[in-house]
Amino acid sequence: MTVPTPTAQADRFVHDRLPPNDQLPQMRYEWPELQFPPALNAVEELLDKAAAKGWNGRPMLRSSKIVLTYQDVRDRVDRICRVLVDDLGMAPGNRVLLRGGNSIGMALAWLAVVKAGGIAVATMPLLRARELGDIIDKAQPTLALCDAKLLDELELARKERPVLRVVVPFNAPNEPGSLAVRAAAKDGDFPPCPTAADDVALMAFTSGTTGKPKAAIHTHRDVMAACEAWPRHVLRATPEDIVVGSPPLAFTFGLGGLLVFPMWSGSSVYFPDAPYTPEAMVRTINEVGATICYTAPTFYRQMAPFAREHGVGKLRVSVSAGEGLPDATRQLWKQASGLEMLDGIGATEMFHIFISSAGAEVRRGAIGKAVPGYTAKVVDDAGNEVARGTIGKLAVIGPTGCKYLDDARQASYVKGGWNYPGDAFMQDADGYFFYQARADDMIITSGYNVGGPEVEDALLKHPAVQECGVIGKPDDERGMIVKAFCVLRAGHAGDPALAKELQEHVKAMIAPYKYPREIAFVSVLPRTETGKLQRFRLREL
Repeated sequence: MTVPTPTAQADRFVHDRLPPNDQLPQMRYEWPELQFPPALNAVEELLDKAAAKGWNGRPMLRSSKIVLTYQDVRDRVDRICRVLVDDLGMAPGNRVLLRGGNSIGMALAWLAVVKAGGIAVATMPLLRARELGDIIDKAQPTLALCDAKLLDELELARKERPVLRVVVPFNAPNEPGSLAVRAAAKDGDFPPCPTAADDVALMAFTSGTTGKPKAAIHTHRDVMAACEAWPRHVLRATPEDIVVGSPPLAFTFGLGGLLVFPMWSGSSVYFPDAPYTPEAMVRTINEVGATICYTAPTFYRQMAPFAREHGVGKLRVSVSAGEGLPDATRQLWKQASGLEMLDGIGATEMFHIFISSAGAEVRRGAIGKAVPGYTAKVVDDAGNEVARGTIGKLAVIGPTGCKYLDDARQASYVKGGWNYPGDAFMQDADGYFFYQARADDMIITSGYNVGGPEVEDALLKHPAVQECGVIGKPDDERGMIVKAFCVLRAGHAGDPALAKELQEHVKAMIAPYKYPREIAFVSVLPRTETGKLQRFRLREL
């Protein structure tokens, strides 16, 4: 095969809007498994080459209605590729907006776009027309593949944006123009687009915990490098594993955990008919024999009572990411399920997890160590590494890195080739990393540094508290005070007596100066669609 040049994607819209060279992250590919050829198509590697590994007949995508083998998936993906290229005129490098929840249809659409050389722009299913419009303005897709049930908001966004010329529903089997009907009439065996390793595979929009979302770019090499890091060295899944989880495929945590990484290990994924509730997740784990679960800490906390009641069947790995994991939640889940949580921190900008530990490597209170392939350190404002045991800013370098599309915030994320995810950490003498807070969420009160997650963890250990969020509130005397917003369990009244009880509880758990001087009782906390707490919205209150 002729090795393609970096112009394999004829549409150069994204390549021309990548950060300047002096703002690009330094990429490190020091491990043998991170050496990739110049010609690389991630879907060819993960799907087409499954046959050579003996996985063709193994289940890959599951639902309550159907089980598709690796061969079945390849055949369906190839047929969709032919629709994209032959009928819809998609050219390599075109952005294709994908709108849908976690489903087999959404997974097939993503795989087909990337195999055919397009750039997948997956969007969260709950986004409204205004938010979708912002994404269309940024990504400039000419084509969208959309769950038939979610067309309304996309059509509203499309009215004022003629760049989006074609919208095709992907799961309407009785609609003549649907992707399913068109693909069924096509022949399979579509040759993968000969993309270069550094051609762009996807554009992932950040979940917006701190304001206006940004578009993070990842190449075919990035996708494969991510597979060779955390999944290989920490998760260690096998072809026998059945994976379930709640993170959306439009979120890189979900894309990796619920599609890309299972394909790398020959595992299968179960997609539910409707979004999970905590009880439904536990029931599904038992009914389908799931062995790996992905979700956020808050969801595990809500799942714990049902896990205690029903058990967790064959589940052997429970992965937590997306937000900080309070130790109270880790211990609650361990008591309910018998499983030690596999924690990790990643970022949309880095594609997936880069600090994590599993099994015997877990240390209480710590997220873990740098995943093989990555190097991490805790630094001061000047970028100098601080002494172990000192709080500072996290800096990471490895085989993936931040590449924003045409965004001035690139210069804040990448400095001197290192990625700065915006988290405050402490590293101990053994190399374990302890999460403190988002760097801009550190609370400085009377000269003391207080991490909101530490106070949240203490509050969650009180039996009255279901969920909580902690922020710093401006204060004339102390600079800031610690303020907590608490959602209570049923049967507890949010009155001054309970507030005082919670304050004394925190004082007994951690250093007394960290206790919340104000407590507000609320019915719900503001979260993103991926479950992340939006502290900036708490500050707005």
